[in-house]
Amino acid sequence: MKVPESRDFFFNNTFNSQRMNSKNTRLKRIAIQGGYGAFHEIAAHKYFKDSDVEIVPRNTFKDLFTALKDGKVDYGITAIENSLAGSILPNYSLLLDSNMKVIGEVFLRIRQNLVALKGQKLSDIKEVFSHPMALLQCQQFFEEYPDIKLIDSIDTALSAKKIAEENLIGIAAIGSKLAAKKYNLEILAESIETNKSNYTRFLILEDKNGSEFHDKSVNKSSISFALAHKIGSLSKILSIFSYYDINLSKIQSMPLIGRDWEYQFYIDVEFDDYDMYRQAVHAVEPFTSNVCILGEYYKGEVYIDK
Repeated sequence: MKVPESRDFFFNNTFNSQRMNSKNTRLKRIAIQGGYGAFHEIAAHKYFKDSDVEIVPRNTFKDLFTALKDGKVDYGITAIENSLAGSILPNYSLLLDSNMKVIGEVFLRIRQNLVALKGQKLSDIKEVFSHPMALLQCQQFFEEYPDIKLIDSIDTALSAKKIAEENLIGIAAIGSKLAAKKYNLEILAESIETNKSNYTRFLILEDKNGSEFHDKSVNKSSISFALAHKIGSLSKILSIFSYYDINLSKIQSMPLIGRDWEYQFYIDVEFDDYDMYRQAVHAVEPFTSNVCILGEYYKGEVYIDK
């Protein structure tokens, strides 16, 4: 079984809809990666507090960014890192290249569940389809079932949907309780992730059209810059942020294609004083190239997928 990869699979002209709620106001259209019931959908509802939201599924992260750039949705939400599997590196490049701005974040405690058609038992399952990251998060569980074949798919929720639509016997998926409910599947095993401290960080994106930041009450920022591979180049940057009492909460590096031994860095910083933070950014500019503020926002809340 292979999950369809058509860009418009499971989309059905959602972008052209202008649904209204009971108060006759247009819903906020939120692009997510994956199908209905994906953890992206759960994170979107948590961040927007379930208010006036229309979920717009897209198959890939690239499709998500394209939809936002083309103005077909109001916001996008994308996973950027997992506490167990690490950073989703391609999404950093998509974020930088797209010029989309980070306006918020949310942390979701991920509970992975094994789901299949109703009436199935765990002993009936021969194959399990899910996103590679979900499979990675559940390795220990499947060590007890060596006869089950694990197969990568494009998305957890879309795998669950395919099982339901095609009435697939002996096939299971890994996904959320929401996906099981939406596709009328049975949960064969709950919370099968290896580590129960399994959190995914999601970024909320908006096309700000090059507008400047103005909210000085924010307390977090994502920044990108390039550095040559020279002794002390990174330590200078870190020392400057430390001098201005800026807390570095995340650092990620990626090699710059076509530029030998140069790296693009992505950092998250937290601060109490907005002006001091801005002074720090200005102070590092002479030691870097292509400094870009990817977003200024409030530190995200932590939720548990129940």
